[in-house]
Amino acid sequence: MSAIYGANKDEFVTSLAAIALYDGDAEITADNINTLLAASNNVVAPYWPGMFANILKDGGAEKLVFSVGGPAPAPVAVAAAGGDAPAGEAPKEEKAKVEEVDALDG
Repeated sequence: MSAIYGANKDEFVTSLAAIALYDGDAEITADNINTLLAASNNVVAPYWPGMFANILKDGGAEKLVFSVGGPAPAPVAVAAAGGDAPAGEAPKEEKAKVEEVDALDG
């Protein structure tokens, strides 16, 4: 893995500190994030800890952690517009044509 520098590093280590606080059931505050960053010898731009603390306050961490994947897609209406099949009969699926290609024929 290549090294991470600049703002990407700041964001990465700050997010890891916030995740560590969440996982340890500690309050996610700018002061706590700064404490973890100092303990791990990381120095970040001063706005990162406060920004993460504001985003993750009041249950924001739970919303972020448990929202992976998003909502399930809505069901799709089948044959809604003028199909040939009578009502109540499922439409027939067409088989895809498989074309054979000889790899040596260029």
